[in-house]
Amino acid sequence: MMPAHEIYDVIVVGAGAGGMMAAAVAAAEGLRVLVIEKTAFVGGTTAWSDGMVWIPANAKMKEAGISDSIADAVQYLSSTVPEPANAGLRAAFLARGPEAIAYLEAKTEVRLQAVTAHPDHYPERLGATSGGRVLEPVAFDGARLGQAFARLRPPLPESTLFGGMMVNRLDIPHLRKVGRSLRSTLRAARLVSEYVLQRLRSPRGTTLYLGNALAARLYASLLARQVEMLFSADVADLSMQGDRVTGVVIRHGSRDRSIAARCGVVLATGGFSHDAVLRKRFFPAAAESASATITASTGGGLRLAMTANAALNTEATSPAYWVPASLFRRADGSSGVFPHMIDCAKPGVIAVNAAGRRFANEALPYHEFVLAMLRDGNGESDRPFHLICDRPFLWSYGLGRIKPFTRHVRRFVASGELIEAPDIVQLAARLGVKPSVLSATIASYNFDAKEGRDPEFGRGSTVYQRHLGDASRKPNPCVAPIVQPPFFAMRIYPADLGTAIGMKVDAQARVLREDGAPIAGLYACGNDMGSIMNGHCPAPGIMLGPTLTFGYLAGRHLADGAAVQVTSAAESLAY
Repeated sequence: MMPAHEIYDVIVVGAGAGGMMAAAVAAAEGLRVLVIEKTAFVGGTTAWSDGMVWIPANAKMKEAGISDSIADAVQYLSSTVPEPANAGLRAAFLARGPEAIAYLEAKTEVRLQAVTAHPDHYPERLGATSGGRVLEPVAFDGARLGQAFARLRPPLPESTLFGGMMVNRLDIPHLRKVGRSLRSTLRAARLVSEYVLQRLRSPRGTTLYLGNALAARLYASLLARQVEMLFSADVADLSMQGDRVTGVVIRHGSRDRSIAARCGVVLATGGFSHDAVLRKRFFPAAAESASATITASTGGGLRLAMTANAALNTEATSPAYWVPASLFRRADGSSGVFPHMIDCAKPGVIAVNAAGRRFANEALPYHEFVLAMLRDGNGESDRPFHLICDRPFLWSYGLGRIKPFTRHVRRFVASGELIEAPDIVQLAARLGVKPSVLSATIASYNFDAKEGRDPEFGRGSTVYQRHLGDASRKPNPCVAPIVQPPFFAMRIYPADLGTAIGMKVDAQARVLREDGAPIAGLYACGNDMGSIMNGHCPAPGIMLGPTLTFGYLAGRHLADGAAVQVTSAAESLAY
């Protein structure tokens, strides 16, 4: 289906969180908007994510009784993102982020709530908070989308239960207590009953949480404003008049067609995580293979912008945001990437390098943990790292896509995803490391772990690390010995959660040339825009927070520009 019009006020390329945010704001301000998406779904990688949004000094914190200030956030970022590069963009983000959230609440379907007990990544730093800066989407009933629900990208299958049931993070402790707590058992029974009823009407559960809820709420906002969507279409080029971007050339099937944009074009195609050439150019060799993003993130926005002489922001200490991930193959033959964002910090698992030794604190923030992997690997492209645990750990917490309380792990062992051995010596042999080294590593760790200590790396020493552990484990929620056979190992790889290198923009999300001048009519947000955090990861949600904020800024600037055009036209007629 081709677009209904030849001319729009705004064209947005990409239907992830940033693109939908820009489109929702522009539409709410009365502009005619077209969203062009290269896949058959909305949501981008956001639909797979935890949906966390980092916005310091937001109003939801105040409602929850948590104090914060822009000054505190500036102090915190001064130590966690110390470089002067992009300081102006960080200032714009801090100043306008709370405004963007308030706008969403007032004029769209998006509803967020404060996560009151989720600390910043470095809570010991001045200006940090122990909760509230992180916002999460309020649950959403996907049935409200009607037939359009089929256009919402499903969550990763490995993050659901029973083939399509999403779970609220607050429900997880109750699911772990089924059969041991009447209250938890009744709650779980209610959730499953609701899911069964939903499956009578839908191919998956319609109670949505996390990033899937955020994507659904943004999509509902576009539907409510009758924003036109074009799916499975590629933007082949930008249209230019002189130095101004005036529209796009779309390739839909076998046809090319030019579509004009009176006010501007927003690029929000998700970065270049799956572009082999750009990965090779910017990524370390040890991190060239795995990505936890959707495969459609192939750098299309960056290549379009380069045709308009856009400048790349390469001032980043890291070219991407990292997470340790395990790789596997699903029953249908498709390959999967599971991001290990939480399980590494649980008590009773350690990570070892190619020599069979621990190399880092496993409870570090996921981005920093992978940086430790990259340092230990010395740039080698195939240096192996493994998580090691025992049977009680696997039963209680799961590992990777293997969920807690999985009775039969044979299929995971048979596929090679999980390595099993009756003792540490045989496990070492199957990992290709010296048995004496791995045995010494486990023995050294266990000696202190029996008392909840980790003198080698200080695991469980911060509020953030303890938050990720198991509060019921005393005295240290992140530390427990590895003692009960059989023993298991799972290989992990450095994987990216999204790129940090992208286009240079200004505080209105306008794409810049090398000389610092904005390209008229061209905007960028999300991972197409260079990260304002310079490749540092000071908190959860530091990709989605700026993504929504700069999507909002793009939409508002486009609307303000349209208002100026209307005023100028009216004044001309008056004369």
